Amino acid sequence: MYQILKQEGRAKRAQLETVHGTVQTPVFMNVGTAAAIKGAVATSDLEQIGTQVELSNTYHLHVRPGDKVVKQLGGLHRFMSWDKPILTDSGGFQVFSLAGLRKIKEEGVYFNSHVDGRKIFMGPEESMQIQSNLASTIAMAFDECAPSKADRNYVQLSVDRTARWLERCKKEMARLNGLEDTINRRQLLFGINQGAVYPDIRIEHAKRIAQMELDGYAVGGLAVGETHEEMYHILDEVVPFLPKDRPTYLMGVGTPANILEGVERGIDFFDCVYPTRNGRHGHLYTNHGKINLFNAKYELDDRPIEEGCGCPACKRYSRAYIRHLLKAKEMLGMRLCVLHNLYFYNTMMEEIRNALDEGRFAAYKKGKLEGMARGAEQE
Repeated sequence: MYQILKQEGRAKRAQLETVHGTVQTPVFMNVGTAAAIKGAVATSDLEQIGTQVELSNTYHLHVRPGDKVVKQLGGLHRFMSWDKPILTDSGGFQVFSLAGLRKIKEEGVYFNSHVDGRKIFMGPEESMQIQSNLASTIAMAFDECAPSKADRNYVQLSVDRTARWLERCKKEMARLNGLEDTINRRQLLFGINQGAVYPDIRIEHAKRIAQMELDGYAVGGLAVGETHEEMYHILDEVVPFLPKDRPTYLMGVGTPANILEGVERGIDFFDCVYPTRNGRHGHLYTNHGKINLFNAKYELDDRPIEEGCGCPACKRYSRAYIRHLLKAKEMLGMRLCVLHNLYFYNTMMEEIRNALDEGRFAAYKKGKLEGMARGAEQE
């Protein structure tokens, strides 16, 4: 199912076979929280810009339109007309970040919906049931994402509970995959390593969950307030204790530089809202750093966002035109910027895979970081 094709240091070039196709890693998953990429991007666009995996959110889809509605309509793939892999996150992060009033107990979490205030309970079994209804390719275990700077005692108690929740997730997933009316009976389960910025807690947790023989392992609870250096240190410490024969996923990360550093430390899967969120605000990624199209100097700039880029925006439109669309609040402006940013990320991952195939990742990483650091705003 998961096969390492090449290695350079800790960096892995691998592939994961799933019921919805084979994923070539390292890979960046394009974030479509409510079964759509923000910025009027269709699944046909995702095919055009080289997307391998789409990521949707368990909590948001449970609240609206409802996971049972999605199941009645044939599952998430059919619902959003996407036939490649989909990863659904467990809803845990949203429960802790969106729900102002919540009560964490051993059985799960009681909280109010951020949409209409109605009372919701979500525990390991409920998260697995929702994700089974969605019929995603990969389901994430239900966990608590404790703040990165939380008190050590609290983090230890939280991690212990997350480990117990994972055992319940695995048991419930096995039950669901055995039911006749389950849409995807080959749904995969990834566990999540937690422990804030405490390496010893994270290592112990990694050892514990590594014994559970899951389909993949994520490192969660990073990029939530700690420094980049702290994040890289945690990865240096923890990744070696996760199973080598399973994919590794760094959740919610990050910038192009973060991804390059993550790949070097053995990460296979990445996701982040940066390319879509920044795109909607006119902030664009290029090989020479980020540019902000709202800057006045682009008013008469008839060049594409980046020379030589093959994205739908760069192949046809100028910086000046896209800037005008953004200023006029035309949705097309956001759409073109989001398409460019996602294309940039997807293409960078392809370049990373090619560099690993050819044994030149270290050189590629150095050149990519130097190019982006020079800064496009000085061009």
